[in-house]
Amino acid sequence: MNIDAMKRRLEKRLAELNRETRAIDAELHEPGNPDFEERAIEIEGEEVLEGLGNVALDEMAQIKSALTRIDAGTYGVCTVCGNDIAAARLDAVPYAARCVGCG
Repeated sequence: MNIDAMKRRLEKRLAELNRETRAIDAELHEPGNPDFEERAIEIEGEEVLEGLGNVALDEMAQIKSALTRIDAGTYGVCTVCGNDIAAARLDAVPYAARCVGCG
């Protein structure tokens, strides 16, 4: 596994998520429609956006943790059992902190 390539991949995804969360935040701070029915529809959309934002924030935290592990030299090592995390798992979920067995 190429750690430098994985670090670049994680940093790229983190930048994407930063852009997405800023866009969500900007949309959530737009003034609401004064029409009651339109506002009800907007509120439903805002709830979806908030959910998407929360998922993005969670992924960002996991990516930051993975970047910290890269810097510490512990990336690819399960944080629970200490065994290596399979390369296929890291390819699928590059911020994985646990092996499949501890998952």
